[in-house]
Amino acid sequence: MEIYTTPTGMQAQSLNWKRQGKRIGLVPTMGFLHEGHLSLMDIAAAHADLVVVSIFVNPTQFGPSEDLEAYPRNLERDLALCRERGVAAVFTPEPSDVYGPEYQSYVSLEKLPNHLCGLSRPVHFRGVATVVSKLFNIVLPDLAVFGEKDFQQLAVIRRLTADLNFPVRIMGGPIVREADGLAMSSRNAYLSPEERVSALCLSMALKHVASEVEKGERDVALLKASTEKIILSRPHTEIDYIAFCDPQTLEAVDSIGGPVLMALAVKVGSTRLIDNQVF
Repeated sequence: MEIYTTPTGMQAQSLNWKRQGKRIGLVPTMGFLHEGHLSLMDIAAAHADLVVVSIFVNPTQFGPSEDLEAYPRNLERDLALCRERGVAAVFTPEPSDVYGPEYQSYVSLEKLPNHLCGLSRPVHFRGVATVVSKLFNIVLPDLAVFGEKDFQQLAVIRRLTADLNFPVRIMGGPIVREADGLAMSSRNAYLSPEERVSALCLSMALKHVASEVEKGERDVALLKASTEKIILSRPHTEIDYIAFCDPQTLEAVDSIGGPVLMALAVKVGSTRLIDNQVF
């Protein structure tokens, strides 16, 4: 497994692979890898000749009061997991390698970020769109795999890729959960034992709504109210949003008459967790 720390080094290797006719699959991550990330690597490996994993805690997608400095990191362990998974190369630059002196070029979308996480994290998706655009230009992948837990991020990246004509196939990987239902996330490491129990309210709320929809309930206001009760019944919880929306546009809906995305963002203690399901 090769390790590249500079954009020029990674890009040169990618160009070499391209000349050899190799299909490159990219899995962008911020590190502190878990089984969810590893499942994305498996998807990439099934559709490409070789897999590149980027490990980069991207500063431009963090707001001033967010957890950039505290974000969990363990590069040595991450590299070992990538090696075990048969990854061809890991791209792990420093922020100064990605955003050089006098950096001033950013990518933003007009509509999709104005929903869900974008409302409480106003700079987040500009940072995501910018770093993904840069990764596509550096790694030159034929396909890239992103987790469906970050549903809005995946929607933004699909739109970005289409709008800017990147020759990259975007693939989504299903949410991977712990045995008790908690969606896997690097930020789960922040949770205390008591908060870890409370965090199950997200998956419990999704299961509850799935059951109600199966029974015939279609009124979003009623589903939101019952969801709020489930979440706030657990200690240390604070709701950022409970949203029911169109999976394509992320516009809010009042009733379930077709495919609808239910998305949650909840603070458990100081840790912000997200989860979702399409009904």
